[in-house]
Amino acid sequence: MQIRHCALSLVGEPIMYPHINELIDLLHAKKISSFLVTNAQFPDEIRVLQPVTQLYIAYETQLYVSVDAGTKESLKKIDRPLFRDFWERYLDSLRALKAKGQRTVYRLTLVKGYNTEEIEQYAKLVELGDPDFIEVKGVTYCGDSDASNLTMANVPWHEEVVTFVRLLCERLPQFDLACEHEHSNCLLLANTKFRIDDKWHTWIDYEKFHECVARHKATSGAETFTSLDYMAVTPDWAVIGSNERGFDPIDTRWYRKSTAKKNLSGC
Repeated sequence: MQIRHCALSLVGEPIMYPHINELIDLLHAKKISSFLVTNAQFPDEIRVLQPVTQLYIAYETQLYVSVDAGTKESLKKIDRPLFRDFWERYLDSLRALKAKGQRTVYRLTLVKGYNTEEIEQYAKLVELGDPDFIEVKGVTYCGDSDASNLTMANVPWHEEVVTFVRLLCERLPQFDLACEHEHSNCLLLANTKFRIDDKWHTWIDYEKFHECVARHKATSGAETFTSLDYMAVTPDWAVIGSNERGFDPIDTRWYRKSTAKKNLSGC
């Protein structure tokens, strides 16, 4: 089996690993793409991820920042941050993202009753970090937990997520609604620079990415590249408005049969 992709995400904060640049470089040397997710609390570490001209020259294939709230109050409630200056760290992380010059993504998780009304505030945060993409999804309920008081009532319906995204898009003239993944309760806003000849290019050309990395490294950083240099055309079934609504037609849809009474407060 040949590993093609590596996601540095989920539990913890991957950019705190002191050899993160070295790790990313080793992944790319084996032609393994890197998807790095940070929780927007370590702006200095985000800056360190910028390509360097010494031993290790690291470009993440895609860098995500979790933008979990539009206000200081809701961020404290949702993320329960460790630092007293969490809001300043949050804003500075978004500023650091703007300076990256590579493929960057805001990841917004909507929690009904917590952050679904903060559209204006989110729009201001988008202007601060100027990402290439904004991924918006409804929170996933994972069952009862002592660490969380979320219930199915906090899970937005997909159409509620669509409404939020459309309202956000109205406030961001440089973005448009590009893709939908209905069965994951997820949508993608993309900078309109990725719409070329009226076709979206939100996918990644991985071979082209590795070629760009190789040239960047061979020239000790003299030859740079941006997210536009390794973009790929979005397939029709993934584009917003398609009949498939993001479901790959080569896959088989599985419907779970249940006799349990549906909870009408969430999706």
